[in-house]
Amino acid sequence: MELIFATRNAHKAEEVAQILAGSGIQLLTLDAFPDLTEEIPEDAPTFDENALQKARYVYQRTGLPCVADDSGLEVDALRGAPGVHSKRFSPEADAPHNNALLLHLLEGQEERAARFRCAIAVVGPEGERTAEGRCEGQIATAPRGEGGFGYDPIFLPEDYPGRAMAELSMGEKNAISHRGRAFRQLPSLLKRRD
Repeated sequence: MELIFATRNAHKAEEVAQILAGSGIQLLTLDAFPDLTEEIPEDAPTFDENALQKARYVYQRTGLPCVADDSGLEVDALRGAPGVHSKRFSPEADAPHNNALLLHLLEGQEERAARFRCAIAVVGPEGERTAEGRCEGQIATAPRGEGGFGYDPIFLPEDYPGRAMAELSMGEKNAISHRGRAFRQLPSLLKRRD
């Protein structure tokens, strides 16, 4: 089955392609649709609503089934921030600055519990469906590792004590990540009839 994946993020597309390997699902990113040049809205207050908003937007403009995700980092000491604003947490809205700001805000904090959350939404002629994945962990005191992207260098997942997400192989990360846990539900979402 072929679906549009509502992203232009090459890292994310590669990650999800590996998660779905062997599932029979092929994803086309927005790069395959050069006419879709406008910024896709994602201004809802929750991950679920943002994922649905993006998938609806692409489906309405292409008529093709679409899967979209919205994900981010929630830090307990920051009352869930950055949350849905994870991508644009700092004024510069890039990973190095987002990570630096987060570490600055947590300086001297004992409580460093956090989680990655990912909501996916499928929109097509069969209706709308959503699923979610989570990965619990802690925020490190300094960046570590060369892999991954986004907040991976400062996130220490519970499943791999003492290692940052950026220190894991792609296979290790996909096995435990919020995105892996959400997208592994995609085949059953596509089979389900509402």
